Amino acid sequence: MKHRKPLVASLALSALLLSGCAASAAVSAAAPSNAQGSSPAASSETGHTGSHGGGHLSQASASPSAPADGPSAAALMVCGDQPMDRLTSILDLDSDPHTVNDWADNTFTCTYHLAEGALEISVQEAKDQASALTYFNAMQALAKDAKPIEGLANLGFPAYETADGAAVFQKDNFVLHVDATGLPPILGPESITRNALAYQLSTTILACWIEHP
Repeated sequence: MKHRKPLVASLALSALLLSGCAASAAVSAAAPSNAQGSSPAASSETGHTGSHGGGHLSQASASPSAPADGPSAAALMVCGDQPMDRLTSILDLDSDPHTVNDWADNTFTCTYHLAEGALEISVQEAKDQASALTYFNAMQALAKDAKPIEGLANLGFPAYETADGAAVFQKDNFVLHVDATGLPPILGPESITRNALAYQLSTTILACWIEHP
């Protein structure tokens, strides 16, 4: 992955400068207040609620405590139009994949069901930035073969990736985890790696968060 970083960083910075976040208004309007169960995201392809483990996210020893009735508008964006459009574009899909979402333990998870396997994007919402960073550090310490994402590629945020296809970023009180470990190592007509896919989806979501904090 090292030899791809300059190109990937350039793509990410271009996305931040040039792309909007079309789903932001719709997702904000759809933000629920539901303490009992899962919350539907803005994507029209979202299915019924499911339960997913979230990869190594669930293994962090110090889960932050942030009482909430439901996911924030920012968390809902991971199941919104922008990452969906990016995913379908990268993989040249004929239609939007089916998604299932879940809200539990202050974590909103959106699972995209692809023909090749499941892609899981989750957001852990902590009570504050310090708690989120503590949780991020615990995740990184537990993750197998974790490597920091450094330089321009991390967009100024704490970030790391794993060799098997996950990317994790911490911004404000959020920990974003894009888990492509359930997908093949190479995907789509352009033969993109699952690591590159996880990274590009991460930066797409971060662009939404930066534009609509």
